[in-house]
Amino acid sequence: MGQRGGHGREAGQSLSRARFFVRLVPVLLIVAGAIYDYVTPSTFTGVPLFTAAPLVAAPFFSPRGTLLTGLATVAVVLGVHLRYTRSYEGDAITELVTVVTVVTVAVLACVMNRVVRRGSEQLTSVRQIAEAAQRAVLPEPAERIGGLEVAARYEAAQAGAFIGGDLYAVQDTPHGVRLVVGDVRGKGMGAVSAVAVVIGAFREAAEQEATLEAVAQRLERALAREGLRRNGLDEFEGFTTAVLAEIPHGNGLVRVINRGHPEPLLLGGDGALKVLSAPEPALPLGMGDLGTWPDRASETEFPSGATLLLHTDGLSEARDAQGTFYDPAARLAGRMFSGPDPLLGALTAEVRRHTGGGTTDDMALLAVRRP
Repeated sequence: MGQRGGHGREAGQSLSRARFFVRLVPVLLIVAGAIYDYVTPSTFTGVPLFTAAPLVAAPFFSPRGTLLTGLATVAVVLGVHLRYTRSYEGDAITELVTVVTVVTVAVLACVMNRVVRRGSEQLTSVRQIAEAAQRAVLPEPAERIGGLEVAARYEAAQAGAFIGGDLYAVQDTPHGVRLVVGDVRGKGMGAVSAVAVVIGAFREAAEQEATLEAVAQRLERALAREGLRRNGLDEFEGFTTAVLAEIPHGNGLVRVINRGHPEPLLLGGDGALKVLSAPEPALPLGMGDLGTWPDRASETEFPSGATLLLHTDGLSEARDAQGTFYDPAARLAGRMFSGPDPLLGALTAEVRRHTGGGTTDDMALLAVRRP
């Protein structure tokens, strides 16, 4: 653990040093150009160094920083070339062309900076809209539902500009507390649309259906209908791995149906850990055309003090620099947490350290504890 944390700190320090160096490059170019132009004969010129300085600043500096870099470059060029003002006419024309070139490049750098910033602002706006849409369809659950302690986390991957299709929902029903965690194929607004379909169908079915198996079949039919409405699953991001769980009121059990999703974990209050493996493999939701068979819920004891952890593959497939997967079962065995929120906080922190802060897939976590 300490070694992995050290790798994360080293990566962060390397990134900080790289940013500092990039911001220092324009200054170094200006200084190098001034020294070169001053110590060499008039037939030699440091124009390439001077023109490079504002161009390097354009994509990394603020508009004010880029403008100041351009002005500083022009000022240094004029200052250095004052010693040539009494040169022959040919040299004077060359120096004038040099100054005009540097001024032109400085102006172009300011224009480039504006274009880059506008593109970045538009990308940020698109991501904010997508995240707002996701929050609308994927609200945070209450801390207590049906007498159970609940916590949820959604960790977006750092790579990529759009959110993914991870989902979770918890609902108290006459049949017990019912949960779903899933992962829709794809990214962006298409995935958010599929998440809305799955969550909407789950909330309706969880209230109306008497069994967890019937809830799973309702989700299957909802995705099939949406796929047909959108001319097939290639247009609609309908392929969804999911785990559904049901915790009946007051009898200390949990029922689970797994449709091609990472296995849930049951953490005992004494540190014992159990992987809730599916008795039979099953296809993900939305793939009923490839084969059908009845869903069968597996039943496990859920004693007081135990915590049920559901997660997407963003947790179990997080890799470190050597390509080693994060294994939640191995990492959590023998450990105890005061509640579901501290558990999820520890998991997200460990995954960041394991990956060096650069996850490649979104991660949804849902933990439910029987107090």
